[in-house]
Amino acid sequence: MEKTMLNQKVLDEIGTKVNELLAQSPVKDVEKNLRILLAGVFARLDLVAREEFDVQQGVLKRTREKLTALEARVAELEAAGKQEKEVDQPIAD
Repeated sequence: MEKTMLNQKVLDEIGTKVNELLAQSPVKDVEKNLRILLAGVFARLDLVAREEFDVQQGVLKRTREKLTALEARVAELEAAGKQEKEVDQPIAD
């Protein structure tokens, strides 16, 4: 039992030392600078959040549905107009 506790204590100390070294190393600065660089690149790409994309996709779907319904209605009205013209025309003998 004492050996296990000693091993755990040694592992904890090693973990602490590694974390301290990483905190003081240039790796932290590189990560920070990389995040800033990527944020700048993404800002220039005009990216949108997934939520906004999903909202716009829903709007587009509803717009397409309305357009399809309006096209069908226009076709119906045109067909009715043609039928009226045919009925109104005098029959030539």
